[in-house]
Amino acid sequence: MYTPDREDDDGDLDDGWGCGYRTLQSICSWIIQNGAPKTPDVPNIPTIQETLVAIKDKPERFFGSREWIGTLEAIYVIDTLYDVSCKVLHIARSDNIAKHADTLRDYFEQYGGLIMMGGDMDAASKGIAGIHVSVDQDVYLLVVDPHFVGRIKTKEELYTKEYVKWQKVEDFVDSSFYNLCLPMLRSRELAA
Repeated sequence: MYTPDREDDDGDLDDGWGCGYRTLQSICSWIIQNGAPKTPDVPNIPTIQETLVAIKDKPERFFGSREWIGTLEAIYVIDTLYDVSCKVLHIARSDNIAKHADTLRDYFEQYGGLIMMGGDMDAASKGIAGIHVSVDQDVYLLVVDPHFVGRIKTKEELYTKEYVKWQKVEDFVDSSFYNLCLPMLRSRELAA
């Protein structure tokens, strides 16, 4: 999880509005590590906002604001800054995330990237780093929660405070739709 950008230019924490930015920054870090050299740095919040204004996705007043970003904005930034295409997986309210288990499994097997997930009723952004299907066909997603604040003392702290956890798909908000951003860049390990 990428966290150096936790403070904005005023020194205020981005708590309550920055989870989409942090998930995007984590994906950008993964993209850089896996060979997309177009932009060598992880963008800070002002750079992300400036990019969205420059491509005319957002009005000028968006720059410097505390407005949230979602999965679609992440796709625009990834495409613009890194020239990496993303697949959008839309899961409707009436749909079950488990129906898309094969698509997600195939993505992790073929690309190995970090997925951004966000919705409407469940508006908190989250990174999805893996999928597990049990012998009973229960589907779990490995969730990386971008709401962590502070410094960790041990890896175990991330698990015990559930900032990294396996979450059964039935435990997601069933009245929410979800959009998932799947960066189409193979990890170096899978490309080798």
